[in-house]
Amino acid sequence: MSKRSPAVVRLVDEFMAMLAHERNASAHTLRAYDRELRGFAEFLVANFGPEPAPGGVEHQQIRAYLGDLYGRGLSKASVARALAAIRSWFRWLARRGLVEQSPAALVATPKLPKHLPRVPTMEEMNRVVDSAAEEGAAWPERDRAIFELLYGCGIRNAELVGIDLADIHWANEAILVRGKGRRERYVPLGDAAAQALRAYLPSREAKLAAGGKISPALLLNVHLRGSGRLTTRSVGRIVKRIALAHGLPADVHPHTLRHAFGTHMLEEGADLRAIQELLGHQRLSTTQRYTQLTVGQVAAVYDRTHPRAK
Repeated sequence: MSKRSPAVVRLVDEFMAMLAHERNASAHTLRAYDRELRGFAEFLVANFGPEPAPGGVEHQQIRAYLGDLYGRGLSKASVARALAAIRSWFRWLARRGLVEQSPAALVATPKLPKHLPRVPTMEEMNRVVDSAAEEGAAWPERDRAIFELLYGCGIRNAELVGIDLADIHWANEAILVRGKGRRERYVPLGDAAAQALRAYLPSREAKLAAGGKISPALLLNVHLRGSGRLTTRSVGRIVKRIALAHGLPADVHPHTLRHAFGTHMLEEGADLRAIQELLGHQRLSTTQRYTQLTVGQVAAVYDRTHPRAK
């Protein structure tokens, strides 16, 4: 490449800056889009000359890039994510008048298998959560709080680690959660989760005092590395270790607890719209998928709640 970056690379830079500053995209989204779009830009430069014009990119070239990704052994899900990033970029280019229309719109999304991990039963979840503060864990009180918040509040892993101590509204029995796109919502703080937090907070304060540190984060890592905030990767390891120790399958991860939250609430008669609000979904169809609803279950909710169904 020349010392001056190709135009497609500069446009990727501008798009990423827009996502970060205008749309307040999450750090996870920014990393993913940056990776996918820079890979696509490098492909265009390598295969179609040092200065490929975005307006000259055709859908066949995008298909060729997706074929290259398949050739590297990427899964359909990974290729679909790359295509989603490319589509977003071209929509932005079209709004700016740099392309007449998006060639990515002519590229079909890879068909993905409809698979969700098996949701543990209520009995299985209660057994695991009740045993989360097992002896021998690096920080039993914290680990119990993690399980109570993930399963008891249905929040995402990234939302969990983003909670600050100031986000716990004890008087209102609620937690302020920052979800995708930095959208904020309140979720109820149930009795069990509140009890777990009260058991954890003294040990949190003691650890900070011993380390001579201050951190706004609710959940801390054991050694107070960096800002002291626990990472999503660490939460994943903690959840898997405890779940495996109590008989759950190896594919359990923090999102499994979120699925269980929604599914078990529905099974106990919760309204689908209420579950949607608690999970922070913009579309009801997403809630239906997360709670693994069947057509029969949706019909049962309708029969039970709609006045004209009686």
